[in-house]
Amino acid sequence: MEVTFKVYRYNPEVDEKPHYEKYTLDMSDDGVILDALNKIKWEIDGSLSYRRSCRHGICGSCAIKLNGKNVLACKTSIKEAVEMFGDTLVIEPLSKNKEKVIKDLVNDKKDFWDKNAKVKPYLIAEIDEHPKSENLIKPALVEMIEEADYCIACGCCYYACESVRANKDFLGPQALAKTYRFTADVRDEAKKERLELVDKLGIGIWDCVKCQACIEVCPKGVDPFTKITHLHNQVFEEGVAKRNVATKHAEGFVHSIKKHGILDEGMLVLYSEGVNVVRHMPEAMAMFMKGKIKLPWQMPKSEGLEEIQKLIEISQTHELKD
Repeated sequence: MEVTFKVYRYNPEVDEKPHYEKYTLDMSDDGVILDALNKIKWEIDGSLSYRRSCRHGICGSCAIKLNGKNVLACKTSIKEAVEMFGDTLVIEPLSKNKEKVIKDLVNDKKDFWDKNAKVKPYLIAEIDEHPKSENLIKPALVEMIEEADYCIACGCCYYACESVRANKDFLGPQALAKTYRFTADVRDEAKKERLELVDKLGIGIWDCVKCQACIEVCPKGVDPFTKITHLHNQVFEEGVAKRNVATKHAEGFVHSIKKHGILDEGMLVLYSEGVNVVRHMPEAMAMFMKGKIKLPWQMPKSEGLEEIQKLIEISQTHELKD
């Protein structure tokens, strides 16, 4: 199978700007992208730089961008990639920000690892230094972690995240999923401390824009977005959530659905922001003229409202403030 690989090349020490080089290779049908990178480096151009280690989808070091999607080079079939993207495959680093490119496909991931370290990605508990048996927990309690421990810290989700791109302080989906891995672990004794960190505006769970790109690119099926949603619930359940525009926005959803069965977008903003809602008046008027929002007395009630209210009562885990 003849395939053309268009590879991102950039050496800050000698190149004025990045460029792409094309390599046409004869690859076997069962080959993966890492095989192509190895073949280029070993047989054609030894100056090509990229990261690799285990080749088994465990270390996460070979994460790259393939035709715009973050993937693991060692787990991505060339044949399937050609079927999806055509016979020219574009290989780039996870971030093309020139300040983050060390060389070619190798990124400086210091920001990623700093945020990973910030959430203390390890069990915190007072334990016997010389235990005589394992600290076992029941299977049902293990299931509460929901595969968050499958994360290999490859960075695919982090470098696909729109919130990270817009806000350099945002912890990102990997660090937040890692936080949930321990807040869901009954053996961990730092749950409140962890939740207090991710509850902070500007860096934590409230700054996720719910684009769900992290779900699409995670090679291990961790689903960071759902873990972030669980953290939203936990900060309320544990009494950690601070009263601010973000938490009021979350509560406003419940109030609105409980009252109407559907979302009252206009009142949601008013509930969330109070008097500061005046800054949104131009947008509110435009939405009103388009029928996107309604006046309070115009709001319809959903069919089966009583059933919806019962479901909320059953599932609600904390008391809402008025």
